Amino acid sequence: MQIEPGPGPGAAEIATSRTRVIADGSGPSRRAAEGAEALGNIFIGIAGMIGAGKSTLAAALGQHLGIDTYYEPVADNEYLADFYRDTARYSFAMQVYLLNRRFQQHQEIIWRGRSAVQDRTIYEDSIFAKMLARTGLMDERDYATYVSLFRNMSNFMCKPSVIVFLDVSPAASAERIRTRNRDIEAKIELGYLEALHAGYQEFVESISRVIPVIRIDYERFATAEEMAEVIKREYLHASFLRTVTRFDPAR
Repeated sequence: MQIEPGPGPGAAEIATSRTRVIADGSGPSRRAAEGAEALGNIFIGIAGMIGAGKSTLAAALGQHLGIDTYYEPVADNEYLADFYRDTARYSFAMQVYLLNRRFQQHQEIIWRGRSAVQDRTIYEDSIFAKMLARTGLMDERDYATYVSLFRNMSNFMCKPSVIVFLDVSPAASAERIRTRNRDIEAKIELGYLEALHAGYQEFVESISRVIPVIRIDYERFATAEEMAEVIKREYLHASFLRTVTRFDPAR
């Protein structure tokens, strides 16, 4: 299961108590160049459950806005097969591997100084690491080491401009996993996805205090053009009040 390391057309509202944005996939379509220009130099992170559609949306936004696109390391992940075969044994190695690869991507985006969209953010790894520790699949000592490493690395991170969270139910996630039919994901159970979904809700509550979050009811979002319009509208015009400046993976 990677234990992969926290609506509606025409509607958009800001929940001021949590400073989160609930957005739909509506809005007039505009030319890609115009949308990218309006957003300026932007770093968009796509977050969400397994099978939520992060890669699909990242690719569509990258093409529509004409910006760099970065994908989650899956095909060349040296630990993935071993991790699914013996999760407890390889959990720490897997999480450190993913943290390292995503940090490399994260820094490349910053160093290039160009607009970009990233399929799964570095911050999400903490969801999986925490869940592995809570379920006894990662040693507490290893988890403490992971959290310490993340905190040290975070000193060198520049936060994304905005995180787009694709919110799908555990049942919908399970159906999408079944539909895409990847052998390595065959053993993922609904109970695991339910725990992961709870972890994501916790994550969004925490990260939204640090980085603006646009929460999407994925079942109702439409095209990349409309999504780009939603991101532009909410990112440019919403008022995001932040009370802390650093994300803590252990909370």
